[in-house]
This record gives sequence, structure tokens and C-alpha cells, in this order.
Amino acid sequence: MFNRPYKPYIPRSIGEIMDKLGSMMLYSPTFEDDSGYFPGRNIDTISFELNEGLKALRKKLGEERYAALVALSDRMRAHFEADPENKTDDTLKGRALIHEMEGLLINRKGKAANNGE
Repeated sequence: MFNRPYKPYIPRSIGEIMDKLGSMMLYSPTFEDDSGYFPGRNIDTISFELNEGLKALRKKLGEERYAALVALSDRMRAHFEADPENKTDDTLKGRALIHEMEGLLINRKGKAANNGE
């Protein structure tokens, strides 16, 4: 269908991380693309994008929140890898961790942390 390699997209703002997490909900647990628009997209590329985005925002997030988000990302990936066919509760647990990550990025007023980004 398409013959171009998948180019990772690294989120550069908290809003873009939130968008990434939302798309992860839709494409979990494998993150593979059936349309042909994103050949090569998989759990490895998605995890890389998320973690590199977190790393890019490390200073803005603060060390404590950054470390918590990376730990949740690692746990989330492990759950998705344990349930690639979406047949056990591991995919649900991975998705719950996405919600937990979103909670760490959003403040109580419903706006993204750090100046509405």
C-alpha cells in the first residue's frame, strides 16, 4: 500500500502528550496500523515517542512527576505486551494506567498543568 517508513512523532508539550495518550487508548494493546498510513507503528515506536516526549518535558514536569510518569509508562507497556490480543485484563490495566498518567498531567481545574499547555 504505502512504502514509507514510520517516522516517530515526539510530543513537545503537555497538550501533545495528552493527545498521544488519547490515541494510545484507541490503538492499544499493539498500536499497529491497519490502514497502511503508518507502516511500522507498533508498541516499540509508540513507547519511544511517549517516553521521549516525557524526557523533552522533564524540566517543566519536575523530577517527581516525570519519574512517576515514566514508571507508569513502563508498567503500561508491560500490561499491553502481556495481552497483545486483548483477551485478558492486562489491556484494561494498561488503559487504566493511561488514565492515571492523564491525571498526573491535569490539575484540579481541568486545565493542563503548567500554564494551560
